Amino acid sequence: MMACSPAAASNISAWVKPKSCHPSTSSSAPSSALDLGSRSFHKPTCRPNINCSLHTPSVLHFPKHTSSSPTGVSTVKTTTLPKEKPDFSSSVSTQWNFLQSAAAMALDAVENALVAREARHPLPKTADPTVQIAGNFAPVPEQPVRHSLTVDGRIPDCIQGVYTRNGANPLHEPVAGHHLFDGDGMVHAIRFKDGDASYACRFTETQRLVQERELGRPVFPKAIGELHGHSGIARLLLFYARGLFGLVDQSQGTGVANAGLVYFNRRLLAMSEDDLPYHIRVTPSGDLETVERYDFDGQLRSTMIAHPKVDPVSGEMFALSYDVVQKPYLKYFRFSPNGDKSPDVEIPLAEPTMMHDFAITERFVVVPDQQVVFKLQEMITGGSPVVYDKNKTSRFGVLDKNATDVSGMRWIDAPDCFCFHLWNAWEEPQTDEVVVIGSCMTPADSIFNECDDGLKSVLSEIRLNLNTGKSTRRPIVPESEQVNLEAGMVNRNSLGRKTQFAYLALAEPWPKVSGFAKVDLSTGKVSKFIYGEQRYGGEPLFLPRDPNSDREDDGYILVFVHDEKTWKSELQIVNAMNLQLEASVKLPSRVPYGFHGTFISSKELEKQA
Repeated sequence: MMACSPAAASNISAWVKPKSCHPSTSSSAPSSALDLGSRSFHKPTCRPNINCSLHTPSVLHFPKHTSSSPTGVSTVKTTTLPKEKPDFSSSVSTQWNFLQSAAAMALDAVENALVAREARHPLPKTADPTVQIAGNFAPVPEQPVRHSLTVDGRIPDCIQGVYTRNGANPLHEPVAGHHLFDGDGMVHAIRFKDGDASYACRFTETQRLVQERELGRPVFPKAIGELHGHSGIARLLLFYARGLFGLVDQSQGTGVANAGLVYFNRRLLAMSEDDLPYHIRVTPSGDLETVERYDFDGQLRSTMIAHPKVDPVSGEMFALSYDVVQKPYLKYFRFSPNGDKSPDVEIPLAEPTMMHDFAITERFVVVPDQQVVFKLQEMITGGSPVVYDKNKTSRFGVLDKNATDVSGMRWIDAPDCFCFHLWNAWEEPQTDEVVVIGSCMTPADSIFNECDDGLKSVLSEIRLNLNTGKSTRRPIVPESEQVNLEAGMVNRNSLGRKTQFAYLALAEPWPKVSGFAKVDLSTGKVSKFIYGEQRYGGEPLFLPRDPNSDREDDGYILVFVHDEKTWKSELQIVNAMNLQLEASVKLPSRVPYGFHGTFISSKELEKQA
């Protein structure tokens, strides 16, 4: 069971009952539980076919988003936005006219009926909140800056700057289906300065979050947890109807910005592939504030995936954008080091494809076109729009980085290959091959759709022969030592060039992370660092000690670790050469298991936009 320990009781508490979409004093009163018709979020009965740790149900606890003021009085805490940013939420409900109020009441009644109908049917594990956000996957409130944190060991002198990590942290208790990936974005930051460490965590103030916080309830559709079958269609229609009456504003984006982080052109960008990125600023005190939904000064007019690549030599950033509704389904573009965007290169695809990640080499971008696709018509027949297409052959497209069209793109088949993440790629001119390093996941759609087969994530070397148009694939780790390896990186100073090592999360018991592995990509040797009994972490971040070092592994691993016995979290700093623990920074509050992070040096912080 992943029920909270007694220590957790003082750390988290019930979410408030959501408001209706129209002003009402009776519906906005706080409550310790959320009424979902016949469904309630109390301890569930045992489910069959529970085959991973996340599938172990537990009581859900929902944080009150408050923080303590200097006087000790608990006050509602929100991030202050720049004055020039338009604030839709400040007067949204008070300015509704009679027609809008009547429409809100009618649409709320329709939604209540829909929720009551959904409550009569069990949710799949991939959309059940009691599964998806149980234990340390559950959300936490914002935490203002806490300085002078306790440190066991010694923080290396070279670590000067801020480590930031993104994650999903739903502001409101779900009213229906919810997938882990659906939560609102929250960035956790540890600032290092002269051996001292501070910590803060803040929501990314997306337009979605700002409006839902004002309304007091979730109203934007959840792409994975809710958009299934006929009820998913009904939720989309409800959302568009609310937009038609001006009850919500979807024109400024609907994304959650919960997945990736990149520091580029003097800006920290928080991203999810359903929207533009959001610009986050690290304040001099080590706090975080959302600056704006960032369109690169009007240059970016489409979504951008959460894993753009920054070339360590040229300083350029490369990115993709995919659309699940209309053609072109996929576009490629790049940015100069000072943020000037290239024209879009439209990449023709027969159908919209899940495109979470890609890779770069010195000369090429490598684009995966794999078997997990979007088929919105499946919702009409009651299914999920995210589908594994067994009749499709996976392939990789190789395109010149500076291409202005797709005429020179080479597509090479790689059958039965689904890599959710690609860790690196490089060219080997002597064999005319592009080598791609990624974790091949089976079943390919198990993250999105319920599946009783155990998930496997095999670190693989995929060779794309540009001369023959053929590919080969081999597991890097010997079968006798095979472990699930997901979430990690190579030395980013060598991105796009041949690397010896990758640092990857040991995703066992899936989807928890019991440690990380340093993998020699040429020999398959795996060196493990294990967090300990009932201690789990997330993505390991490799931070080079000196960019001019002769050793690729000369640096440190930074990773958040949570102890499920004591319900306390810490940041561990591990020497990447010998895998010895150098320091542990004790954190003032729990850090949920999350997604991807980056490090911003103190010199870069001084030059923030």
